Amino acid sequence: MTRPAVLVTGGATRIGAAIVRRFAAAGWHVVIHYRSSAADAEALAATLPSAETLGFDLADDERAVATVTTLAARLPDWRCLVNSASVFDYDSVTGLDPATNREAMQVNALAPARLAQAFIAHAASAGVRSVIHVTDMKIENTNPDFFSYTMSKHALAATIGMLAKGNGAHSVRIYGIAPGAILASHDQREEETEISHRLNLLRRKTGPDEIAEAALFLSSGALASGQSLFVDSGQHLLDQPRDVIWLAREAGRGGAA
Repeated sequence: MTRPAVLVTGGATRIGAAIVRRFAAAGWHVVIHYRSSAADAEALAATLPSAETLGFDLADDERAVATVTTLAARLPDWRCLVNSASVFDYDSVTGLDPATNREAMQVNALAPARLAQAFIAHAASAGVRSVIHVTDMKIENTNPDFFSYTMSKHALAATIGMLAKGNGAHSVRIYGIAPGAILASHDQREEETEISHRLNLLRRKTGPDEIAEAALFLSSGALASGQSLFVDSGQHLLDQPRDVIWLAREAGRGGAA
């Protein structure tokens, strides 16, 4: 293995798959993590010059850490971990659902933090190593929707500065990427994204390729550890009272957005 390696959690579909393709195009060996999307992961890997798939459930963080430790032992130049996998289920600010909250905190916050710690402790590379947490612009532009999901992304974002300060003596960088509305989500129809995904300062749709390009840039270690990039066409600078899914639907019914 002569290529630098990257592990992308949730790399079989959606934004994770875009990140996988961008790293592969730049000459990296990509490890595509999946939970239930084995067929998608294998199909994606088959299109890339150097790739492998790795299945485990982030709900079992002990197994996830053990898998990462084993992976580190056989990758001679593992430079980057991208924590992209997440769950995105609805509960409200007036009705937190305990099961939804536990899953969100486990998959979106606890497991990525533990994977980051395992990567820092065991991955080897002659160059700078980078951990990239995919958070959400909701860490700046909060609204009452997806209460547990948003809570979990705030928890994940909090680890970025903490891990950066705690690993200042190592050749490792800890970063965040905070996307805005990128792909159709929850119960959203694809055509609804044409309205909802333009509810930002630039009135434009932000593409998954922009998230992927940001991840590749951060993997170089060019920025000081602990920083986050907002890739959302300025959405995080707004103060939106609800998730854009509902803002767009209210606008379509003649309500104010």
